[in-house]
Amino acid sequence: MNLIIESLAEDQVVKRTKDDFTATMEEIKKDDDEYKLEKDDSEGDFNVHLTSEQSVNSSTIKEAELLETEANVMSVDTISVPSENKEKHISIQNSLKDLESLAEKSEGEKKPCPLCPEETFKPCLINKLLKHLQNLHWKVSVEFEEYRMCICCLPCMQQKPSQNETGVPAKTTCHYHCFICSATICRRTEMLSHVKRHATKGETDGKFSSGQFQKTLKELNTHVQVAPNFKTPQKTDTFFNPKMKVNRQLIFCALAVLAKERNALECLDAFGSTGIMGLQWAKHLGKSVKVTINDISEGSVAMIRENCLLNNLKVLTNKKDDEDEENEVGEASDDAVEVTQLDANVLMHLRAFDFIHLDPFGTSVNYLDAAFRNVRNLGIVSVTSTDTGSLFAKSPNVTKRHYGCHIVRTEYYRELAARIILATLARAAARYNKGIDVLLSVAVEHFVLVVVRVLRGPTQADESIHKIHSLIHCQWCEERIFQKEGNMVQENPYKNLPCDCQESMQGNSAVVLGPMWSGSLFNMGFLRRMMIEAVEHEMDDIHPLLKTLLCEAECTLQKQFSTQPSQTDNAFLSTEESGVVIKFSDPSDCSTDPGKRKRCDMSKNISKRLRNEALVEHPPFYYSIHRHSIRGLNIPKLNKFLQYLAEAGFKVSRTHFDPTGIRTNASLATFKSILQKNSTIANTSQASDVVATAENRGQDLLTEKAMTERQNNY
Repeated sequence: MNLIIESLAEDQVVKRTKDDFTATMEEIKKDDDEYKLEKDDSEGDFNVHLTSEQSVNSSTIKEAELLETEANVMSVDTISVPSENKEKHISIQNSLKDLESLAEKSEGEKKPCPLCPEETFKPCLINKLLKHLQNLHWKVSVEFEEYRMCICCLPCMQQKPSQNETGVPAKTTCHYHCFICSATICRRTEMLSHVKRHATKGETDGKFSSGQFQKTLKELNTHVQVAPNFKTPQKTDTFFNPKMKVNRQLIFCALAVLAKERNALECLDAFGSTGIMGLQWAKHLGKSVKVTINDISEGSVAMIRENCLLNNLKVLTNKKDDEDEENEVGEASDDAVEVTQLDANVLMHLRAFDFIHLDPFGTSVNYLDAAFRNVRNLGIVSVTSTDTGSLFAKSPNVTKRHYGCHIVRTEYYRELAARIILATLARAAARYNKGIDVLLSVAVEHFVLVVVRVLRGPTQADESIHKIHSLIHCQWCEERIFQKEGNMVQENPYKNLPCDCQESMQGNSAVVLGPMWSGSLFNMGFLRRMMIEAVEHEMDDIHPLLKTLLCEAECTLQKQFSTQPSQTDNAFLSTEESGVVIKFSDPSDCSTDPGKRKRCDMSKNISKRLRNEALVEHPPFYYSIHRHSIRGLNIPKLNKFLQYLAEAGFKVSRTHFDPTGIRTNASLATFKSILQKNSTIANTSQASDVVATAENRGQDLLTEKAMTERQNNY
């Protein structure tokens, strides 16, 4: 009897527990149907409707699971809890073939759509189903990295219960599933902005952790592993831009030239990120360089060490007690790379280097003082600037703050940007009694690269400062000229301009720009040696650019260059750069102590003498042939026009700053007259207008035959 009473009591407890659990589950489902999450973002507010599996409160889930354990009820519906390692939704696929393979998995002649309910799209033949997947789901998909978030028509977003009480089935809403946060969003425009905000914040599905990468890239026989968000420099620590390959190759050639001037060269990549640049230096230049790769981010430092392991290089980690810990990660490699995690300014203030490269995200003006303070004599500082908004006159107020100069948009804005950076470098070096010798200035795509050699001494600093002048620019005809050096106030600065726009136009026609660098932008001797290094290391991508720079530096037409090194090009015997002959002694005489600031006696090992001939510098700035073309005339081909200017006795060359630009020492009036003389009339209807315009300006439009007859009559 007692056993029967106990069993009945247990049955009542179990039944009561079942009833409590069922009531709890009904409350969960009711709350889940009415639950919505409103998310505020810094860029905009939008509503994200979560699915029933993702909206369950964690505390309620634990209580429900506890009740289920106590009651030992196996027939109750299970609750799915979202986890961090949740698999991606069926609508998120890599390619169209993956989406089509889902449809082919189902058996039978007629197959259902994997992303549509059967009430909306009935099963059909495979050919019709594939067209449906391609034209509806794949065509309006949202792309993020390597994935496509196709539109989903499944009943993932449940409607409110009030809509189903009348017996009418609830309509399913087409929506997208976010690959990152698993949110469901209805409109495609909202999904695009939602994904864009994730990319801006650097939020991806796979964040960086040591030893976990998704891609391995190769450049110059150097392998680097990158994280999935390597294309978002705003928030990611492992930024890698494949478009900067030209920049990295130019810097590599500059370092290779310097490595042949002195031995045991200490070089620094102040902003390593993935470490691709420093790894290329260590792998291809070997023991001639001592590479230090620095980055302040812990994730970037971990990635640099992994990339060293990938390229069989040793890693030297600098400890706090100034003792180096050597970790051999290569099997049979003697090359080593020092990896540091410090602020770039702190590192450059603590140690001296022979070669320093600065490539921060944006402007580099905050790191110039530290770079020039400890760079060794005759060392090289290369600076890559990507703040094109301020350098290209899109944000003149920012230019005034960062570089201390006034700037407007001109036809030669790229060269103007390079001269502004050089003036900033010259002022920073002069604060430490050092001057600069410009070796290279390049402005292509979205970056500006300048490479300068540091010359120690107040005399060299004064010479560099004297090359900083203001520029007078005519806003009507684009004529320009550097302002004469002097402290006296000019009565009429418009007299410096060769044009007469001030007399023919009312009001102010010119503006003063700068101050900026007025000296040369290139070094012929250094560029020749860079060309030899580019051929030696098989860098075919920068050969056309280096040839253009050589012609531009000498201001001559395109010609053939000898890429074979000769005896005079031997860097260990003598080097000639812009009339400066630098001789080098035996590198074994130098001290190898890295703690000393002067490893060699520079006064004995390097002697410089200036030639008696005057240095030949290229003309400043260039003219665009399209900007100064005349209406109604067909201008000649660019190469033919270069020959016309050369036959007239002017220096002329093309420029890498602008594909339609011409660098010449001819004035703008002469440039226009030669262009007009060698142009042809476009059609007869515009001929009278062109002639009338030419007569009003006091110019004659004559052919070469008419010009010859006129000279004979005189």
